[in-house]
Amino acid sequence: MGHSLRYGQLSCAYNESDADRYLAAYVKTYLEEEVRQEGLTRNLGAFARFLESASFSQSAVLNVSEVARDSAVDRKVVENYFGILEDLLIGHRLPVFAKRAKRRLTAHPKFYFFDTGVFRALRPKGPLDSPEEIGGMACETLLFQELMALNDGLELGYKLFYWRSSADYEVDFVLYGEKGLLAFEIKRTGRLTAAHHRSLRAFMRDYPMAQAYLLYGGRRRLSEGRIRVLPMEASFRELSEILMRSNS
Repeated sequence: MGHSLRYGQLSCAYNESDADRYLAAYVKTYLEEEVRQEGLTRNLGAFARFLESASFSQSAVLNVSEVARDSAVDRKVVENYFGILEDLLIGHRLPVFAKRAKRRLTAHPKFYFFDTGVFRALRPKGPLDSPEEIGGMACETLLFQELMALNDGLELGYKLFYWRSSADYEVDFVLYGEKGLLAFEIKRTGRLTAAHHRSLRAFMRDYPMAQAYLLYGGRRRLSEGRIRVLPMEASFRELSEILMRSNS
């Protein structure tokens, strides 16, 4: 499948009706042309239910059994469906960073659809769904797709992870490779509190050699100890430079 939607083109504030209709058609075409015609599954209805259910796992620790229950599809079939998404590069499971771990960590990966717009097209919306929650997932997905695209396009050689301790400290993205160790958190809010830094601080206590970045919806550049706080819009323009810069 050729990804007609370029990484990074769709903003986390994505809400234009024409683009929504385009993305809905894109997903429908994908189901009909790629999945059915390639014979990847015999039950297109079950796969469509699975895709919708999987959208609730976006940027979250993946619980395959929960997705299976929600979509009324057998657990083994759901595991196979996730494999299909990964084979077609439309979905990714992000493992936990556990190198020389100094504390107990979660063992399960997180899940992401490859593109912010595709996630929002698949994700049902209703009175019980918070726009802020969906928007937060979309922003996190946007950062994920940009990190993936830059790492691959510039051949930087990082491996991507996330980090989550049993005490619920969580860092959205950890990049590890010869160029160094980087940690990223992204927050939509324009007003940060001490709570927004707690996970990065915990990570830095375990990995003091890391470079840590907190991207947020404000406009000021700040420093919180060794954590660099950057405006979201500016940070995306500077992301390639950040990734290419060595820890040394």
